[in-house]
Amino acid sequence: MKTPHRKPISFKDHFAFRLVKILRFLADSFFKKRYGHRAVILETVAAVPGMVGGALIHFKCLRGIQDDRGWIEQLLAEATNERMHLMTFVNIAKPSTFERFLIVAVQVIFVLFYALLYMISTKTAHRFVGYLEEEAVLSYTQYLEEIDNGAIPNVKAPKIAIDYWNLNPDATLRDVVIKTRDDEAHHRDANHGFADEI
Repeated sequence: MKTPHRKPISFKDHFAFRLVKILRFLADSFFKKRYGHRAVILETVAAVPGMVGGALIHFKCLRGIQDDRGWIEQLLAEATNERMHLMTFVNIAKPSTFERFLIVAVQVIFVLFYALLYMISTKTAHRFVGYLEEEAVLSYTQYLEEIDNGAIPNVKAPKIAIDYWNLNPDATLRDVVIKTRDDEAHHRDANHGFADEI
C-alpha cells in the first residue's frame, strides 16, 4: 500500500512532521524489526489523541454552548479502535514486564504532551496525528512484508482480533496487520482532514 503523504506547508505542519520523524527514528533505533513490539508501543501512543482531543472538545463545547460538528464521536471511536489494536498486539507480542512498564510511562508522558499541544494548537495536534498515522501505515506495510517473506511467522490471529474485526475463525496475523493498517489509513485521512478544517 502506497502511503499518501501530506506535504508540510506551514510552520505548524513542518513542526508536526519533524516531531513525528524524530519519534520514528527513536522507534526504528529501539525496536529494529521487532514489529509486534513496535506495534504495542505505537498503539499505546495512537490510543491517546482521540481520547484527549474528544475530551477537550467536549469541555470546549460545554463552555461555549456550541455544537461539536460530530468531532467528539469520531475522535472517541478512533481512541477505541486504537485501544483494540493495542489489546490485539499485546496478545501477539506478549510484552515483557519492562515493556509493560514502558507502555505505562509512554502513556503518561504522551497524554500530558498531547493535551498541552492540543490546547496550544489544535491544528498542529491533528496534523501531528496525521503524520503519525502515515508512519503507522508504513510500519504495518513493512510488518506485512516481513510476514510475506517468512521472516515473521504468520501465526493464528488472537481471538480478540477475530471478534473485533469479525474475521474468519482461521484468520492469521497477516489478516490482522491488513485490518490494522486499513484503520490507520482511515485515521491518517481523518486527522489531516480535521487539521485542514481548522
